[in-house]
Amino acid sequence: MAHLSPQELLDRLSSLGIAAETVEHAPVFTVAESKSVKEQVPGAHSKNLFVKDKKGRFFLISAKHDTEIDLKRTHEAIGASGRLSFGSAEQLRDLLGVEPGSVTAFAVVNDTAGRVTMVLDANLMEHERVNFHPLINSMTTGVSREDLVTFLRDTGHDPLILRLPEPAAELPDHT
Repeated sequence: MAHLSPQELLDRLSSLGIAAETVEHAPVFTVAESKSVKEQVPGAHSKNLFVKDKKGRFFLISAKHDTEIDLKRTHEAIGASGRLSFGSAEQLRDLLGVEPGSVTAFAVVNDTAGRVTMVLDANLMEHERVNFHPLINSMTTGVSREDLVTFLRDTGHDPLILRLPEPAAELPDHT
């Protein structure tokens, strides 16, 4: 099945009555590169991790861009089997229809078989407006957090919303 284009995604948001604001910018591949976009676009910016567990189940984790996530412990929080590893670029294209660097919560619209579990970090959901790439990393689209959940449910991906484990703070060495 063909994957949605960015415009088709924006049309889908509109058809659900979701107000979305999209800004075009130079392509960004990392959170660090997106600093200038963050300055132009209000709201919480996201980082998105496409991971799989030992049983081959896939998860898309969306968190606030500056949240540190302890991937060694995240599998416990999300109910995965064993430690998580990153999905391959090929799996990302096949399941979510996006390229590495363009991973986004909106991409579950392309997972019509329901193979990917959507996970939203509570830190991100504390913000009124959340921003994601609309399937391509040269644009950023902002929606309200409520509208994000409405969209995800409409795609058949009722999200797990939870606080992901952060890395343990290093204890000072008092020797």
